[in-house]
Amino acid sequence: MEFGGPEPGSPESGSQESGGPGGPEWGDGSVASGRPETRPPTPRRLNAARGLGDRLFRFQLTATGVTVLAVMAGVGLFLFLRAAQALRARGFAFLTTAAWQPDVHNFGIAAVLTGTVLVALVAVTISMPLAVGTALFISDIAPRRLRRTLVTMVDLMAAVPSVVYGLWGLFFLQQHVIGLSRWLSEWLGWIPLFKVDGTQPGEPLATESVFTASTFVAGIVVALMVAPIQCSVMREVFSQAPAGEREGAYALGATRWGMIRSVVLPYGKGGMIGGTMLGLGRALGETIAVYLIISPVFVIQPHILQTGSNSVSSLIALHYGDASDFGMSALMAAGLALFLLTLAVNFTASSVVARSRSGAQSEA
Repeated sequence: MEFGGPEPGSPESGSQESGGPGGPEWGDGSVASGRPETRPPTPRRLNAARGLGDRLFRFQLTATGVTVLAVMAGVGLFLFLRAAQALRARGFAFLTTAAWQPDVHNFGIAAVLTGTVLVALVAVTISMPLAVGTALFISDIAPRRLRRTLVTMVDLMAAVPSVVYGLWGLFFLQQHVIGLSRWLSEWLGWIPLFKVDGTQPGEPLATESVFTASTFVAGIVVALMVAPIQCSVMREVFSQAPAGEREGAYALGATRWGMIRSVVLPYGKGGMIGGTMLGLGRALGETIAVYLIISPVFVIQPHILQTGSNSVSSLIALHYGDASDFGMSALMAAGLALFLLTLAVNFTASSVVARSRSGAQSEA
């Protein structure tokens, strides 16, 4: 029996139907088969051209960053040039001398730098737990209707002028802290930091003047000044803790404190460190409040409860008006030392925060 086409096994049928081993061939040379032909992917060419708005925004951000760095470098260069005369006259002795007599070339920052660090450490020791507790209460415990009021109150505390804090500490706080200072000296006087010369443990009639105008009183006032700044930073970080992890902790049976301890605090470690270091930088440079409270002495005085202390900023405020040309150069050298100390604290804080979880999230 004959059909109109070639037999299935004939060469003609293979040349016309199969078009080779892949299947029938179409007119454009492509092969029709049961599977689609796989071709290597062609990368899509993206258009990276930025619009005018993007270019202006990028230029503005770059200019702002460069301006900040230029201003900071300019401040450091100005202080160095003005302090060069005093630094050449004293050399390394500028860091080891406690006296301040620039007119006879006998001056240094050993005493004032020690007092500055002690006041700042006392302030941070008091302000950090206060700021952490306030931030946690606002972000995780306080009712929603009360949070805005508390945030406003904390921000208003940060806006109070430092002279107001200084006057409050001088005329109100100091007389109420003497009892606490006496108690700390009596029970912890065996620690050199809390020792007070001129008093004996258990002596109730000891004069109160040895406890006034001390590093401890100044540190409390500075702590109240820097706590709102620390609280604002910590509150923002605590509020950004992942909601899924919070709910997961509750789902596993955690209490509110358990959730805070296992989720919020580990996530906000970077904010806690950053806020604390920011407050420390502010405490190192505080001037008016410390100047009003302390009784300036130019000896290394490590006893925080005893009257008499000093700081670099109060030294500059005290002697700026009557300083000679060389004395002004010496004050600029003290300011340069404080400037470098503050930069070191801030850069250390930045490196620590960048390695934390919340710091990494903020960088992204």
